[in-house]
Amino acid sequence: MNPIYQWLPRAIDGRIRVVAWLSLVTEILIVGTGGAVRLTGSGLGCPTWPTCVAGSLVPTDEMGVHGIIEFGNRLMTGLIGIIAIAAVVLLWRLRTERKDLFVLAVILGGGVLVQALVGGVTVLTGLNPFIVGFHFTVSLLMVCIATVLVYRVYLAPGVRTLIVPSGFAGLAHATSFVVALTVMMGVLTTASGPHSGDVAAGRTGFNAELLEHLHAWPGYATFALTIVLLVAAVRGKLAVRAFVALLLVVEIVQITVGLLQANLGLPPVLVGLHMVLACVLAATMTAVVLKLKAPAAAAVDATRLSAANEAGSR
Repeated sequence: MNPIYQWLPRAIDGRIRVVAWLSLVTEILIVGTGGAVRLTGSGLGCPTWPTCVAGSLVPTDEMGVHGIIEFGNRLMTGLIGIIAIAAVVLLWRLRTERKDLFVLAVILGGGVLVQALVGGVTVLTGLNPFIVGFHFTVSLLMVCIATVLVYRVYLAPGVRTLIVPSGFAGLAHATSFVVALTVMMGVLTTASGPHSGDVAAGRTGFNAELLEHLHAWPGYATFALTIVLLVAAVRGKLAVRAFVALLLVVEIVQITVGLLQANLGLPPVLVGLHMVLACVLAATMTAVVLKLKAPAAAAVDATRLSAANEAGSR
């Protein structure tokens, strides 16, 4: 047997878990580097694609710091691609036994190609704000998928069963919808604001001040829904309560940064931090939804524990 094949994991081990975490971390980091490109006016630092400039794959001295920043973001795409390939390779022997993980790894690998193509279109269209917004949206989806991969490498395979009351699950899914609405309004708001990525780049033409309010309202609704979720989770001693508490903390930080950036004239550092926190928010909300279910055996234990807690509280 090929020694390389023998080296591949026969079961989920530390190597697979490390690569899964690296996937999630880098998917969030690339939003930060992409934000740096946009917020420093380096969106066309590499004016061509797939090369950085005509005749050169890398930035030249004449392109200055903007070329370096833009090229650095492109290198991040390559790093994410390497990690995605590593995940597929490490899961190869488990592709039947853990088909769920293998499929997620393949999707993340395909997502790298999609993002590279969308990034190319972004450059070739002169940073069209709608394409830039779509680019960010795809990144958010990749973060969510990477979160699922991280979560599932710690779970046994098999059918997963609901371990919370159906009403709580419905409220959690409603909260996730409002989170998605908040983020999408944030993307549209940013596409209409001053940080275009280049002085020559266009804007959507929408009223940015109005969009700020339309972005804030679902944000506050999310905050209120999360408080209700946390109270219900704590009172019911649900296993998901730690993730809901973390979600609330992320929202508090995100709202604080949002208010600061709005009242301080949208400083680039705070805008960039707000973008990264949007990814952390999406990842945490995804974890909350995932925690609503557990593998069948664990679900039975959780149901018994919940019933015991309920009986004890009477």
